[in-house]
Amino acid sequence: MSLKTMKKDELELLSNKDIAFMILSEGKRKLNTADLFRKIMKLLDLPESAFEKKIADFYTALATDKRFILLDNGKWDLRSNHTSDKIIKVSDEDEEDEDTSEEEKQEEEIEEDNFDDTEDEEYDEDTNEELKDLVVIDEDELELEE
Repeated sequence: MSLKTMKKDELELLSNKDIAFMILSEGKRKLNTADLFRKIMKLLDLPESAFEKKIADFYTALATDKRFILLDNGKWDLRSNHTSDKIIKVSDEDEEDEDTSEEEKQEEEIEEDNFDDTEDEEYDEDTNEELKDLVVIDEDELELEE
């Protein structure tokens, strides 16, 4: 069914993201969040005051719906219209940390160290003094003692 042939009562039964899906599938151009939501408001005859109240929820709905993708120019389109190399991966710092190798993480930690070298030397001397009487026992020797 086409948006042009649907009555307002029928449109009101649909969610905003379903209407957005229909708009993007019928139209040949991609739209940014505001333009897409304004089209929905016009179709549903919503007042302008609803725009600011509901635009954030609309964006969240699009972002979490796998039918839509946000392109690098900030416009929404249907995922089915694009191959994977055109899709922007939205990532946060946690995902970036997963991509970082262990060596890079260790290098970053070393760069972040801001300790005074003299404190480290004093600590090392104290530790060596405390550990001089310790004896290392091999696992085999430990089993023999039991």
